[in-house]
Amino acid sequence: MPRVRKGAARRQAKKRILKAVKGHRGSAGRLYRLAKEATIRAAVNARVGRKLRKRDFRSLWITRLSAACRRRDISYSRFIDGCKKTGIQLNRKMLSEIAIADPAGFDAIVNAAKAALG
Repeated sequence: MPRVRKGAARRQAKKRILKAVKGHRGSAGRLYRLAKEATIRAAVNARVGRKLRKRDFRSLWITRLSAACRRRDISYSRFIDGCKKTGIQLNRKMLSEIAIADPAGFDAIVNAAKAALG
């Protein structure tokens, strides 16, 4: 059996890795061995970042809702409690969008929540 050295396939693999790390600083963007490590690390961080983005957006919506509720003399936690008791099943993203785009509609939701709290 002749010895096989993966000529074209190896070159394509290296090009794929080096293309993926294009823009990295220093040796990680130029040297193949460091580039392999950098792509793995970047993939891990990308996965973590996708999880963190969800957390960040929820935090943003809660901050917006809290500010909108404070203007209407109710705390965020009491507002959410009132929404649950009223049966309003809008998520925090939609509630924050309503608070920004339709203040009158948000007033109605807040009044319903206040009424449910008593």
